[in-house]
Amino acid sequence: MPNGKLGAVDIAAAVNTTIYTAPALTTGTVTVSMVNRGAAGTLVRLALASTAAPTAAEWLEYDQYLPSAGVLERSAIVVGPGQYLVGYSSVGSTSAVAFGFEEQ
Repeated sequence: MPNGKLGAVDIAAAVNTTIYTAPALTTGTVTVSMVNRGAAGTLVRLALASTAAPTAAEWLEYDQYLPSAGVLERSAIVVGPGQYLVGYSSVGSTSAVAFGFEEQ
């Protein structure tokens, strides 16, 4: 089963973006790191969702302020089969990386 970097994205401004999806019959245990590469602050969101469009109840972080060069890191997120780890940023200078391992 894969381990290490399981997903990496450059999040476009104001768009829900899938960072990682656990394959069928597979559970991923991940840490996600979101970093603001821009000169201004941003508001970021992180969800563990059943689809690529999270509902209001699926957000783990919501409009968390991330200053320039700031990092938000969440660990030990268990992503079940077919679930989505979704990120959002109010500006287009945010990267997100999910790293960890998968098991069946």
